[in-house]
Amino acid sequence: MRTEARLFTGVALFFAVAAAGYGWWSAEPAGTAALAVASLMAALVTFFLRVQHRRRGMRAQDRPDADVIDTAGPLDFFSPHSPWPIVVALGAVLSALGVVYGLWLALLGFGVLGCGVFGMVFQYAGRDDPSSAPTGPDVAVRVAPQRSSSRSESDSGSPS
Repeated sequence: MRTEARLFTGVALFFAVAAAGYGWWSAEPAGTAALAVASLMAALVTFFLRVQHRRRGMRAQDRPDADVIDTAGPLDFFSPHSPWPIVVALGAVLSALGVVYGLWLALLGFGVLGCGVFGMVFQYAGRDDPSSAPTGPDVAVRVAPQRSSSRSESDSGSPS
């Protein structure tokens, strides 16, 4: 993620320089604030990517000597079906309509939106770590062969 971090560092610096220049030559504070917020958002993405790079190390995409096969394998867990994106969309629509029709609808929309975001975040909170034991149709499960006992059942000493 080193390359992505460098890219977003450049974006953050560009917006910071643009905000400083716009603030210097313009008397409008709204544009300066918007450019400064854009710079801060790019800096936040840069920070996240740098932390992930330090935590996980170099990926195959970051190494110049890597082959394509080095990136093969399972990426991560993706939810096959979830009702929470629809709940979030409904909450966003209700919140937007609440701006037009009244505070009561906006508050209802914020409640639905909060429930949807909470559901998306904690949907798989109790699930095991997917990297510890992969499952699914593409995973071959090895079954250990059973050992045959050297003694037969009649030799085991149990009364017949």
